[in-house]
Amino acid sequence: MLQQGFIQDKLDIKMLELYLLARAVGPVEPDTLADLTMSHDGVGYFDFAEATAELVESGNIVLTGEGYTITDKGRENSAACESSLPYSVRRHSDEALAPVNAALRRKAQVRGEKRENPDGSVTARMLLNDDNGNLLTLELLCPSAEQADRLIAAFRERPEKLYNTILLTLSGEREGNP
Repeated sequence: MLQQGFIQDKLDIKMLELYLLARAVGPVEPDTLADLTMSHDGVGYFDFAEATAELVESGNIVLTGEGYTITDKGRENSAACESSLPYSVRRHSDEALAPVNAALRRKAQVRGEKRENPDGSVTARMLLNDDNGNLLTLELLCPSAEQADRLIAAFRERPEKLYNTILLTLSGEREGNP
């Protein structure tokens, strides 16, 4: 293990990972957790991988199809040892986690799913939420799964534009003219 920076051993890496996952607003993809953890001096990939496996084995974190999530046990352990991490490590972690959390919030607010119908068609269901709940749910019948995927991808890119266009159209207003 590299002996530089404030992260010196596997226990420090585990505390760092628990700190990060306790502050994440949703599941963190494995590559993202690796990037966040290894952005600190003294953390190499193999040490990260070993510490992560031990956290999973001990029940502090779980890996689902969406990524790593901290468990209640992990939250308790994180809270108990958080002050052991130097302030500079916590600050760096918080700064690095901010854009990840923004992306996780966005992903939770803009969703799309497809459902196959008995006749072979596919329904693309797209949802736009804000902090208070659902703003828009749109279901479109598509002749193929590929078209449904394209519609969902386009919706995810700019859901606000579609939402505003629908509001303007339904209210009888034109963009720029009340």
